[in-house]
Parts: sequence; structure tokens; C-alpha cells
Amino acid sequence: MRDRGPEPSDLVRSVSRAFRILEEVGASGAPLTVKAIARRCELNLSTAYHLVRTLTYENYLVRTPEGGYALGVSVARRFRDLLISFDQPPEVHEVMRHLSAMTRRTVYLGRFVSGRILITDLVEGPESPHLEDLAVGMDVAAHATVIGKVLLAELPRARRAEYLNDQGMRRFTSRTVVDPDALDHELTSLGDGPVLESGQFRDGVSCVGAVVRRDSATASWALVASTMAEEVPPEVVWHTVRAAADLTPAS
Repeated sequence: MRDRGPEPSDLVRSVSRAFRILEEVGASGAPLTVKAIARRCELNLSTAYHLVRTLTYENYLVRTPEGGYALGVSVARRFRDLLISFDQPPEVHEVMRHLSAMTRRTVYLGRFVSGRILITDLVEGPESPHLEDLAVGMDVAAHATVIGKVLLAELPRARRAEYLNDQGMRRFTSRTVVDPDALDHELTSLGDGPVLESGQFRDGVSCVGAVVRRDSATASWALVASTMAEEVPPEVVWHTVRAAADLTPAS
């Protein structure tokens, strides 16, 4: 689980527990019974029942005919609200869905938001691993991910160095590039081709990314596909590059 920092003294535990329930149901991949929710969230059964009933009433959960609970329409609405807050044109998500369907891989969109590189959209595919550190609204380890490399390469060298100095260059695997000069050399030699990365963020996971250039370096997007393999298949590279071209405004 992602480090959330010290617990605030005025934490509202019922709210925190409700969010935990949503996280567990969303990550389960299948509806959960109240007993399963209570067990996974380490809640007593009566507390779990109260919270589940409230979340169901507010449409954040929905009860299935078999008696389990899945995420409800209010979650989808909040996700749509999040995309709107990122000022994302509606056709972008459709292109991502098509790319994911064609490649069967998870597709990410990364952008600069308030000076940080964030994931602003994703579509999951069955032949990619689930990476809990790469979710919509989360900032990324720019030096170790294709999302970050694509967008860092668009920045002037001085701005790039400032960003990395502020973020740090943590080692995630034995392949992670943690030397600023080595990373700078890698980024300046990329050219206009796709960006490939293997095992720098997670062992056994490879990614390909392409830039979608907008009206400025910090307005550009990174379109990325991940795969559970040592190398990205050529057809996944091709589809990713073509999708990025489809999203790039005509000059």
C-alpha cells in the first residue's frame, strides 16, 4: 500500500473505513459478501453491514443477485468527474479503450498536472500486471517509468534536472537508472521514436510509450502500454505509436 504519511489527529474513522471498503471491493475483481469485506478490512461484522448499507444507498456499491457487492455507478461518476478536472477531451479515453482492446494490455495516459507528472487515465487489459502504484490521480516515479521518461524528454535540460532533484531517484529494481547523468544521456538520445523500458520499475514488466505533443512541453501527454514480459511485443509498440499519432493535433 502507498505511504500516506502520518495519521491526522482528527481522522474520521468511519469515512476512512468506507474508503477501505471501496478499495477492497474494487481490487477484488469479483463481488464480495459482507463477511468477506469485514474480514479483508479487519472490521467487525456489524460495522461492515452499516457501512455497506450506507455505500449501497449512495450508489457507491451495488448488491448483486448472488448477494455480493460490487462497485456502483457513483464510482464511475466520480471517475468521470476526475477526468473532467484534468480537462481531458472525451475522445481520448475512447482511443485508449481501442488501444487496450487491440493489444490486450493496460494503457495509461500521463500528463503534467500542477507541476507533477500524474496518471490521468487508464484502461486495464488482461495481459498486463496490476500495478497499485500506477493509478489515476497518482504521481509517477518519473526516472523509472516510461510515462515519466516520455514527458521528461520533452523538458529543457535545466527544468528536467530541477524536477528530478525535487522528486529524487529511488531505486525500484536492479535495473533502475539512478544516476542523473546516465538518465540525462538516455533521454537526450531518444529522438522521436517510441520509448521502451524493461524492468526498471517492476521486475518482469516492460512498457512502451509515445508522446502526444500539445501546445507546450508541459501540456504534452504520454501514452503508454505495459506488458508482463522482458520485452514489449512489436505489435504492441506499433499500436501504441499509432494511437499516439491519432491523438496528436494536426499541425
